[in-house]
Amino acid sequence: MAKLTVIMPTLNEADYVASALRSVQFADEIIVIDSFSTDGTPEIVKPYATLFLQREFDNFSAQKNAALKHATGDWVLFLDADERITYPLQQEIKEAITYGVHAGYKLNFPHFFMNRFLYHHSSNVLRLVRREGTHFSGLVHEKLHLQGSVGKLKNPVLHFTYKGLDHYIQKRDKYAWFQAEQLQKKGKKATYLQLFLKPSFRFFSSYILKGGFKDGIPGLAISTVNAYGVFSRYVKLLLLQRGMR
Repeated sequence: MAKLTVIMPTLNEADYVASALRSVQFADEIIVIDSFSTDGTPEIVKPYATLFLQREFDNFSAQKNAALKHATGDWVLFLDADERITYPLQQEIKEAITYGVHAGYKLNFPHFFMNRFLYHHSSNVLRLVRREGTHFSGLVHEKLHLQGSVGKLKNPVLHFTYKGLDHYIQKRDKYAWFQAEQLQKKGKKATYLQLFLKPSFRFFSSYILKGGFKDGIPGLAISTVNAYGVFSRYVKLLLLQRGMR
């Protein structure tokens, strides 16, 4: 039978990580790679983990690639500390790695915000893959590469995305710097037209095209902050262009 490795990166996740690890006890191997947490995360993690690693964080791809080198399972599931695998999804994962025809599977992540799951504001992300030939690239919103076709599982991951509005805005700002730096390395330039058009389209896509309006006030808030995140990214790119960071 195919064996499954779970890889979970952590940094100061004491409030969340135990529940995440309990949800993947069905796996054959659990590898936690920690960026030297200071809130007690290592002590919480160690009883659950098959292997506990610590590595100074440089970027998301390098962190996960480092953990991948230690994985021994035929398949790898990448999970964050604020995510939970439900029992129906466990069964679907087991079936996929035993009988699946694809080399990888996308999982659905409805975001949790303002005490509810936003099913019209969700992401389909490649997280379950055959280990052979798998690797990551990119600094933020890293891309997972695999050899073969990709399918999609039906049951959602419970994703306790944001601790509140302030936390969400701070997270968007943090990612914006990473994304701006990537754009600069690719030779991209920020323009005043982009500062207007790209955030506007992100709001339209999130709120209208993806049906965020069906999620009420939380859907409106998420769409607005997402648009702000795009605006922040291009403002930061403009700052980098002018040597103001």
